[in-house]
Amino acid sequence: MSPTADGAAGRGRTTGALALVGALGVVFGDIGTSPLYAATAVVATARGAGAEVDRTFVYGMTSTVLWSLILVVSILYVRLFLRTDNDGEGGLLALLGLLRRTLDRSHGGRRTAVVFTVLGMLGAAMFLGDSVITPAISVLSAVEGLEVVEPSLARLVVPLAVVILAGLFLVERFGTRAIGRLFGPVMLLWFATIAACGVRGVLEAPEVLVSISPHWVVLYFADHPAAAFLSLGAVVLAVTGAEALYADLGHFGRRPIARAWSLVVFPALAVSYLGQGGHLIASPEAADNPFFSLVPAPVTMPVVVLATLATIIASQAVVSGAFSVVHQSGRLGVLPPLRTVHTSPANSRQIYLPAVNALLAVAVLVVVLTFRSSAALASAYGIAVTLTISITTVVYLAHGWTSRRRLTGSVVGAGSILVVVLVLLAANLAKVGSGGWLPLTIGALVFVVMATWWTGQRHVSRGRLALETTVQRVEDVLESHGSVTRTRGTAIFLSRHSGVVPLALRSMVEQNHALQRHVLLVSWATADRPVVPAPERFDVSVVGDEGVVQVTATYGFRERPRVVRLLGQVQRDAPDAMRGVDLGTATHFVSLSVPRLSPRSRMPRWAQRLFLGLYRIVPDPVETLDLPRERTVVLGRDVPL
Repeated sequence: MSPTADGAAGRGRTTGALALVGALGVVFGDIGTSPLYAATAVVATARGAGAEVDRTFVYGMTSTVLWSLILVVSILYVRLFLRTDNDGEGGLLALLGLLRRTLDRSHGGRRTAVVFTVLGMLGAAMFLGDSVITPAISVLSAVEGLEVVEPSLARLVVPLAVVILAGLFLVERFGTRAIGRLFGPVMLLWFATIAACGVRGVLEAPEVLVSISPHWVVLYFADHPAAAFLSLGAVVLAVTGAEALYADLGHFGRRPIARAWSLVVFPALAVSYLGQGGHLIASPEAADNPFFSLVPAPVTMPVVVLATLATIIASQAVVSGAFSVVHQSGRLGVLPPLRTVHTSPANSRQIYLPAVNALLAVAVLVVVLTFRSSAALASAYGIAVTLTISITTVVYLAHGWTSRRRLTGSVVGAGSILVVVLVLLAANLAKVGSGGWLPLTIGALVFVVMATWWTGQRHVSRGRLALETTVQRVEDVLESHGSVTRTRGTAIFLSRHSGVVPLALRSMVEQNHALQRHVLLVSWATADRPVVPAPERFDVSVVGDEGVVQVTATYGFRERPRVVRLLGQVQRDAPDAMRGVDLGTATHFVSLSVPRLSPRSRMPRWAQRLFLGLYRIVPDPVETLDLPRERTVVLGRDVPL
């Protein structure tokens, strides 16, 4: 091999290693910290159902956890989901967009798309409900290690958790760029630590290795049927964070995530759970906290500190995921678009939503102060996770079927694992009364908000279209109001709907009987893909002989419409259509549809009021569209809901 080729190969290996370490820090924080509380919760649930911590129980519990990781994470997410991307993006909403693109090409796909949009909204709502529980249970479980060091420190657990979480939400506005480089090495040290502790537990009882065989799952259910079923509600805690593997696909790509899981994360988790099982065989009295009981006394405090750092990373990743979900929901029209701050000039995916951060902070701190321990929160955890996994799998199956119209190995495999996930979901339903109501309530409230906004927007769009006329009749609009004086200059009229005359243009003609000589009608739409390539960004057409040019732009759901930048590109690429247009002095007119209550609306009165409340938090369109404020006029017109 030549020196140049050798150097290129070395750089490739270095880049791959850095991507793998980066994936460890961002993607696997949630699932990587689950050994802190998953086995404890399984034991507590089974004991509550009358099971004894004997060998059959330990082997069966450990085998169930291991095979849940293999089926749900290794096969479903890493092997199947990561290979199904929406132009490089992953996650439930990206997958939903991919399905809707497929349905757009099929007969009768619009009605099916509506059904799956509602299903996607439910999944996103459950993810946001889970985003409240994850930081609380993760940080609490780590700080509870203080009780192992010194039982008298138990009174400090809740105050310390509150301080840590409050600090986490306070620094969110600075983004993860500055501290992101530390995440990977910290998590690498964390996985090495849990693996080392796991080896210690395996050496205490090497026979625990037999639980790798799945037949122990069958024996577990045969010996302890009720306890085994109910404990599945806690087993699912071992796969929390699986959705993050898919959601962060666009950040790192499939290969680094898959390699990090196969080479580091899964082996460390497997050894950790095997070690906790072995420790339970050797020391049944350690059932209250098998993880920290495995840690040698001299290093317990450093491990508590490391665990706290790992859970902070896990919490930060979940909060960032919530920002992405809300941002994508706003771009796809199922939530109001909120003010978004891009915290990194180099990475557009690093965003901060102040309103979401504040709401999450309040909700998480209230949960910590209410439940006060990870054991109490374990009952509240899991149901939202299994619902999200179930919905993502259903959308995946729908996409697999509609895109190929035949059964494939991946569809059969995902369908088979869906049966397992539904069993986990059924076991979690037993926890509704003891805490599972919390994420369900949060998810239900978010879903109601989503459904109300989505429905209200459709009503407003229909009402607005009834007031507007088609672009092809723009000449009729000018002629119907007598002599319209054409003045010097350029007017840019903005509308979310293509092919119509914006309300602001009609108002100018009706009220002033005047209009600039050069008129641009600019509209944009959001595609079911993350990014639209520049060559496909816009279409330009000249309307009649009245100096009117129609520009229709398309943006991806991860992109922000920037009108000035768009029109600069149009002027470069279509100079003939833009002849005489002066963008530097042009006046921008924004047409706003101002919704109002309507007694004849199909929406209930409470839903109309909720929609009006949500409408009030929508950011200023001048800021959202990046328009020059000194040359922008905003005109509104009432539209009944």
